[in-house]
Amino acid sequence: MSTKRKLSADLEVEPYEHPSGGWGSVRSLARSLARDHVPFTGPRVLLRQNKPDGFMCVSCAWAKPADPRVFEFCENGAKATTWEITHKRVTPEFFADKPLAELEAWDDHHLEAAGRLTHPMRWDAARDKYVPVGWEEAFREIGRELKALQPDSVVFYTSGRASLEASFMYGLFARAYGTNNLPDSSNMCHETTSVALPESIGVPVGTCTLDDFSKTDCIFFFGQNVGTSSPRMLHELQEASRRGVPIVTFNPLRERGLEEFVNPQAPGEMLMGSPTRITSQYHQVKTGGDTAAIIGIAKVLLALDEKAGPSDPVIDWNFIREHTHGWDEFAAAVKDCEWVEIERRSGLTRNALEAAATVYAHAKSVMFIYGMGLTQHERGVETVQTMVNLALMRGNIGRPGAGICPVRGHSNVQGQRTVGITEKPDMVPKDKIRELFGINVPAQKGTTTVEACEKIIDGSVRAVVLLGGNLVRSVPDHRRVEPAWRRLRLTVNILTKLNRTALVHGEISYILPCLGRIEIDEQESGRQAVSMEDSTGCMHGSWGQVRPASSDLPSEPRIIAELAKAAAPTRSTIPWDAWVADYSRIRDAIAATYPDIFHDFNARLWKPGGFHRPLGARERRWNTKTGKANFITPDSLATDIDMRPEDRDIVQLITLRSNGQFNTTIYNYDDRFRGIHGSRYVVLMHPNDIDRFALKEGSVVTLATAANDGVKREVGGLRVVAYNIPEGCIAGYYPECNPLLPLWHHEKKAKTPAAKSIPVRVRADVRAA
Repeated sequence: MSTKRKLSADLEVEPYEHPSGGWGSVRSLARSLARDHVPFTGPRVLLRQNKPDGFMCVSCAWAKPADPRVFEFCENGAKATTWEITHKRVTPEFFADKPLAELEAWDDHHLEAAGRLTHPMRWDAARDKYVPVGWEEAFREIGRELKALQPDSVVFYTSGRASLEASFMYGLFARAYGTNNLPDSSNMCHETTSVALPESIGVPVGTCTLDDFSKTDCIFFFGQNVGTSSPRMLHELQEASRRGVPIVTFNPLRERGLEEFVNPQAPGEMLMGSPTRITSQYHQVKTGGDTAAIIGIAKVLLALDEKAGPSDPVIDWNFIREHTHGWDEFAAAVKDCEWVEIERRSGLTRNALEAAATVYAHAKSVMFIYGMGLTQHERGVETVQTMVNLALMRGNIGRPGAGICPVRGHSNVQGQRTVGITEKPDMVPKDKIRELFGINVPAQKGTTTVEACEKIIDGSVRAVVLLGGNLVRSVPDHRRVEPAWRRLRLTVNILTKLNRTALVHGEISYILPCLGRIEIDEQESGRQAVSMEDSTGCMHGSWGQVRPASSDLPSEPRIIAELAKAAAPTRSTIPWDAWVADYSRIRDAIAATYPDIFHDFNARLWKPGGFHRPLGARERRWNTKTGKANFITPDSLATDIDMRPEDRDIVQLITLRSNGQFNTTIYNYDDRFRGIHGSRYVVLMHPNDIDRFALKEGSVVTLATAANDGVKREVGGLRVVAYNIPEGCIAGYYPECNPLLPLWHHEKKAKTPAAKSIPVRVRADVRAA
């Protein structure tokens, strides 16, 4: 497994043995600047990325420091920026000679790589083409269609990139129209967090800030690939590692970003090629085995505390007595768990878990960082809450250098929820919304993303309005959702670039192109700023930097305002036009609606490092039903479908992002850190599993979902790649493997798709052989 292998005409595999960052990141940046034809504009714009007077990255949601580095961007953030400011354009002439049947044959990469959309377009059924339409005509016709539908038959979806201002307006528009159908990309990833943390500690978001990294004694890291998903965090991890802070990682695959890092911004490191060790203990837990691993660590802590005695306790008994509820039940459940079951479920040895627990027991302030490796499981809420229990055992919430740190994916996906993008009417201040805007928030709960797809399939949803995103491509059960999507009456896509969802149209379909975040937004009162919330709960302002891709592009706030005026003209007292003319008025309205978080919003918008939302748990104030932090005992060590031991032919599929993508945006066909080049149609398997299934590396296989619901779910044409992954687990890329994920395979409480553990069977593709 240590040499270059040519597995097909387009697939080459060569293990990546270099650190993350380093010259590989520099070369990647150079390719991005050339690919998007911005060799001169790009570097100038990148210098303003994540700066106080610049723009917030359109990629991940990681925090922006008060004292930024000269280059405050990462490899993937640079890809996202050049991708958006590309000089390539998709004009009406582009569509003139391309029927949608032809464009649907394009892959995801080439659709978005075609460039920025420049004009509003309407699908013409007779010609099967998108044709130009005037803005006023588009708004009028969409409004007429929406007025003809029942409000709860319409879904208003939001991707993570919309600003706080646009998201706030969008939520008010939907509720003025008459529905709480406001699913968003949070439903797809960290809704598990939003359900788990309020029950445990009384807040819906993490408790850590950037400052905690400089004060922590230890970091526990679960299910998050920092090198691909949030590379700027590597700076904080590198500094902590250099201070001697142990970083204990639990992740099925060994990811280069979690092993070693060379800072591309440090000339000495680049010249000497001297990497920093990131992880001190690396535990390759089986997918879905995190709850068992955490219970094993807790079991060791109880034993260590009993051995130490009352004079030098390992458990923080004072904290537990004063601040927690439910300890006795949790402790009894941990004691009852047998080591043989913990080892079987986690895929880790007792010795390994004792090593992790001993490091934890000797650290004073510990941070718990996690990603979708914990949230995208059927019992992900229990897993997150069990991890919180581990923090509570030693009082590691509410003091410097300690706490819970969920790493959100898309920029501002957390902020959208903060300003009202939620399907749950009880999560918004209904009385204030009625008082301030004359809107009666509907009482009926809206749909999550999974529920919206179910209703699209059964026909009870008739229209979808999308504020960004590529929903058809990103949701589970793609091959069931897509045919149903085509039966919708109306689909509206507010986009910057062409994608699969815009092509899979309803009876009436519109593309409404908008300004991107990096573009200068001029309105009646002058140049406008927007704002976002990062992963650590800090709010930041953002200024556009480049000229718009087209003079015909309105901003997201203007498009939302025009749709609201067309579809719900008398159902609110909102001065839509005044808000569009001056975004500071939108921020004043946000502050009036959510004063605890956003008081003096405009005055605080440009505070270095952002201003932090108040979080009671940081001060050991617990806004829970018990008034305390809650130990919540998991029902089972199994976090997904509980497979029988005799089901030896079934393996658990983990869906992954590559180094060459962000969500459904595919920048290229390479996954540098995993050494895979030229193709995304691969399946990563342990060598023993390859032999066990009588396959060879390079064999072509079909994966079939192991489910007895009468639906055939298969993805074929996948090349087998030998990889360092736990036996019984395999991995493939998202969204290519989405057809294998049933809609019903989701987190039980949060309805987050369980994409990190899909039971599948592997079958050799005889025809390909």
